[in-house]
Amino acid sequence: MTEEARNSEHGEPRTGSALSVVGPGEGETIVLGATRMRVLEDGSHTGHRLAIAESVLAPHTQGPPQHRHGLHDEGFYVLSGTVRFTVGDEDHDATAGTLVMVPPGTPHTFANPTDEPAVMLSTFTPDLYVQYFRDLQEVLAGGRTPPTPQATIDAMSRYATEPATDRA
Repeated sequence: MTEEARNSEHGEPRTGSALSVVGPGEGETIVLGATRMRVLEDGSHTGHRLAIAESVLAPHTQGPPQHRHGLHDEGFYVLSGTVRFTVGDEDHDATAGTLVMVPPGTPHTFANPTDEPAVMLSTFTPDLYVQYFRDLQEVLAGGRTPPTPQATIDAMSRYATEPATDRA
């Protein structure tokens, strides 16, 4: 047994090459309509405690329907442009340098209402929701029709997420 495996079994810090480096242009790319997401960390290097993605929202991109997550926090750091976050009935226009944290249970959505692209860094703790984006991309790939509202709800429910139809 290696020293690294022995340390890991006893809850001690791991030694060896646990470092993850994702350079410019690297990472998994997920395309969801007018939104392009680059997965920088899918949770595989963090024990599934954290995932990180960079998203580019094209001008005038509507985001997902307002929804709430049951099991994970979601963070958004706006790198450039303006992203409009809607939480319940309140709109918040976030410009570059703004951090928006959404705890479990909070109804939210986002969009880019401007004429310029917007770029944001998103965190998911734990990493649960990254697979939802992969699943959604698969449904949209190959010229298939967009998912029905019920299919989207079903997919969200697999990742402890539900539409916020009551916006409470």
